Amino acid sequence: MDLSIVDLSPVPDDGTATDAYANTVDAAQQAERLGYTRFWVAEHHGMANTLAGTTPEVLLGHLAAETDEIRLGSGAVLLNHYSPYKVAEVFGALDGLAPGRIDAGLGRANGSPAADQALGTERHVENPDEDHAEKIEAVVSHLYDEFPDGHAYADLSIPSSGATPPTPWTLGSSPSSAALAGELGLRYCFAAFIRPQFTEYAFEDYREAFTPAESAGGIDEPEGIVALNAVCAETDEEAARLRAVAEASYKRMRRGVVGTTPSVEEAIDELGGVPDPTPATLDDDEWPRAISGSPETLAGLFEQLTDRVGVDEVMVQHVVSDHEDALRSHELLAEGVGLTPR
Repeated sequence: MDLSIVDLSPVPDDGTATDAYANTVDAAQQAERLGYTRFWVAEHHGMANTLAGTTPEVLLGHLAAETDEIRLGSGAVLLNHYSPYKVAEVFGALDGLAPGRIDAGLGRANGSPAADQALGTERHVENPDEDHAEKIEAVVSHLYDEFPDGHAYADLSIPSSGATPPTPWTLGSSPSSAALAGELGLRYCFAAFIRPQFTEYAFEDYREAFTPAESAGGIDEPEGIVALNAVCAETDEEAARLRAVAEASYKRMRRGVVGTTPSVEEAIDELGGVPDPTPATLDDDEWPRAISGSPETLAGLFEQLTDRVGVDEVMVQHVVSDHEDALRSHELLAEGVGLTPR
C-alpha cells in the first residue's frame, strides 16, 4: 500500500503563517524520508488566521526547493476561482522547478460569500458539472499541448521541464465528481473525511463512468486514492485522545465555527470525555469520518477501507493541534504500513 499526506498549513496557537509554513516544510521533508509517495497542500480561503494554506502554487514552489524526490501536488487547486490557462502555467512552472514529480490536483469549492466575491467567483453557475469538466479538460490540454491545429489556444505554450508533465488528478467529495473523473478518464481522489457516507458510492460511480482517455494526461484503467482523516499513536487509547481534536472540530464546524483547532484537553472537555478507540474491525456499512489507532490497528483499517473501494493508496489528512504529535503520527503510520525509508 502507498501512503501520502495532504497538509492544510494550520497556524499554531500564538503563531503566524510563517510558523505554519515552516511546519509544512518540516512535514514534507519527513514524509520524503519516511517513504511517503506524495505530499499535497490544500487551498482554503477566508480563514488565514487559522489555516494558512491559501495558495498551493506558492507553497509548492518552496517545497520543490526543500525536497528532492517526493511527489508534490495540490489538494486541490480550486478551478472555479481561476482560468484554466493560468492554472496550467502555474503547474508548468512547478514542473520546471521539480521535474517529473508534480501532481495537478484539480477540484472546486465555494467559500464564504465574501471570499468568493473577493476572488471574483460566480457562485451560481447554470451547469456546474459541465463548466468544471470543461475547465479540467482545458488545463490538461494546456499541460500536454493537445489543442488541435486551428484552435485559438493551439499556439500558446506553458513552462516545461521537458520531463513528464504534471499528472492531473480530479479531486472531490461527491459521486458527481467521481463520475466526472471517470468520464474524463482521469485519476480520482475522494475526500472521505468530508462525506464518508458517499465514499463507496463515489468509487462505484467512478468505475461505471470510466472511459479510457484519449489525452496523454489520462489513463487506460481507473486509478484512485482515498483520503482519510487518521491519527496514529503508540496505543489505541492514546490515538483516541488525539482524535478528540478532529471530533470536536467537526462539531464546531456544524455550529458554523470553521477552521479552529482546539487543544486535546479542550476537545475532550467539549466532547464530554475521550472518544472510544476506533474498533480494529469495522462493520461493512461503517465508514467513520475520522479514525485512530496504533500502527497495527490503522494498518488493518487502511487495508479494510481500501479493499472496499478497490484502491491501493491512502492519503492521510488529520486535525491535530500539536505539530510534534502530527509528525509522530506520520512516523508511526509509516512503520505500521511498512514504508521503505528513502
